[in-house]
Amino acid sequence: MGGMARERDTAHEPRVCDAALSRAFEFLGKRWNGVLLGTLLEGPAGFSELRRSVVGISDSVLSDRLVELTKAGLVQRMVREGPPVTVDYRLTPAGEALLPALRELGSWAADNLPPGGCRSR
Repeated sequence: MGGMARERDTAHEPRVCDAALSRAFEFLGKRWNGVLLGTLLEGPAGFSELRRSVVGISDSVLSDRLVELTKAGLVQRMVREGPPVTVDYRLTPAGEALLPALRELGSWAADNLPPGGCRSR
């Protein structure tokens, strides 16, 4: 009976969420962050190219998110001297480390969620 009581007690213990996973979803789940990282999977892109690729994002939000992703160390802002001066954004090694997870999420979404989101390629 002692074993059965222990099983019952264990079954009623509250679950604890994974703090690191919670932080990851809080950051990547913030509107546009994950989408922008996914867009940069294909390589560096300028501001205008990112704006065209991410349907529905405003210039000010795109700018804010790029600053946020840069501060988090996931995206690098590269200024190329001109003329004209151009700015590209690319994934850092930390951002590239997300590639397998982002690709898996994309595959899962393609198989399990209705279509929508960004422009078709």
